[in-house]
Amino acid sequence: MFEKSFITDCEGPLTLNDNAFELSDKVIENGAELFKILSLYDDYLADIVKKDNYKAGNTLKLILPFFVCENLKNQDMVDFSQNNIYSVRDSKFLLSYLKRAMNTYIVSTSYGQYIEAVSNYMDVPFENTFYTNVDMDGLSLNDDEIKKINEFKELILDNPEDYELFDDIFFTQITQMGIYDKIKDIDVVGGEGKKLAIDDIIARDDIDINNILYIGDSITDVEPLQFARSNNGISISFNGNEYPLKVAEIAIVSPSAISTAVIANIYANFDKSKVLRFIDDYNDADDLKELFAMYEIDIEIKERFFEVFSDEKYPIIEIIAEDNFEDILKSSKFMRNNIRGQDIGGLG
Repeated sequence: MFEKSFITDCEGPLTLNDNAFELSDKVIENGAELFKILSLYDDYLADIVKKDNYKAGNTLKLILPFFVCENLKNQDMVDFSQNNIYSVRDSKFLLSYLKRAMNTYIVSTSYGQYIEAVSNYMDVPFENTFYTNVDMDGLSLNDDEIKKINEFKELILDNPEDYELFDDIFFTQITQMGIYDKIKDIDVVGGEGKKLAIDDIIARDDIDINNILYIGDSITDVEPLQFARSNNGISISFNGNEYPLKVAEIAIVSPSAISTAVIANIYANFDKSKVLRFIDDYNDADDLKELFAMYEIDIEIKERFFEVFSDEKYPIIEIIAEDNFEDILKSSKFMRNNIRGQDIGGLG
């Protein structure tokens, strides 16, 4: 057991997927558009309305009745997930390095079927992951309810910004169906759910509360990033949208997870102050190879970094401030959309 813990979101920092979006596109007619509409509604409830007891990432619950209409089962989710993992460049390298550097965890809003597939693919112990646990085999609708849910789908697609309609569908109509008793008890690991996962990790590892690094990219990472930053840990937005960039201390904009490995390496060997000094020096350095030697960057990480960025178009690694926020946000969104695609990159 190490003195520090590296805690990362999955989709974004490690993989290019949005598994629930991709499942929706695969199994539901017009499912991609439906998911995007519900994702925006989810952001609205979490960020604008701040609905009581509502967690960012609840799109994964809102979409479930539509999955049931298509008879999606657990094994279907497993098979799809195993065959559709697209990793961020060098994310396997990052996780391989972390095994000998820090306690390492994946804390994700994603369904457990996908996270188990990723943990096998990335060679991360499944017990070191947190995820949204959904049993599709235990969810059902009768024929009349299936008809009604399909009618709801058409209403949503035809009225994508009618959130009063959505409120009625999800918080009045569906609550009267038998499926709701099971859906309401699903604990989505997003927002506050991810922060609670960090509490669990700190207790499990018996580490100081300030000895954590958290990295995320979306609205579901706001609370854990705030927690890490307020407790003097490392908080990183990796190709994030505006939500994590508003609360994280550090921004990484990069096509490769090797950039994350550099920061993780310094943090594992030294402390937060050393990481912040490195970032300042990184942005002022004339010779990055000399700088990496000065900070004793692991030889494999250093070699891989300069192999990936041999054209000297180095990644953005900056401390976020008011005067650079808009530039970072523009670059971060561009990278996000470029490597993940605009459909996934545009999700909250």
